[in-house]
Amino acid sequence: MGNAVGACGNVLGVFELKRYTLPAYSLYNSMGLFGQAKDLYKLQKQAKKIKEELRNLHIEAEGEGVVVIINGEQEVVEVRISEEAMKPENQSKLQTILLTVFNKAIKKSQEVAAERMRGMMGDLGMDLPGLGAGEKPQA
Repeated sequence: MGNAVGACGNVLGVFELKRYTLPAYSLYNSMGLFGQAKDLYKLQKQAKKIKEELRNLHIEAEGEGVVVIINGEQEVVEVRISEEAMKPENQSKLQTILLTVFNKAIKKSQEVAAERMRGMMGDLGMDLPGLGAGEKPQA
């Protein structure tokens, strides 16, 4: 019995040593991880909300008889082409106009999405390069 108590005493002695030398670090890590998990949850919740907002947001771009409407997730919602633009003699011009208008709509959509993400990151106190709060989109 004496040996068993002695062994337990040693084990407890080691445990006590760890308990007094590591708690600040361990507590900091566990609280830090808990805080990070909490922030991640907030981030996921915000991202889901922004994604829904972007899905319902319609962005319009137009040029020379062509109108393109896409949502904030860059999905094409509607394309309208005037009769004048669809005339056979305007075919090559129409192709150029379509490319220009689609690219314009996509760029607007990217700017809106980036702005929403910057706002979300700023609300959470995060400053990521390229998405930091207050930064303007680079052209």
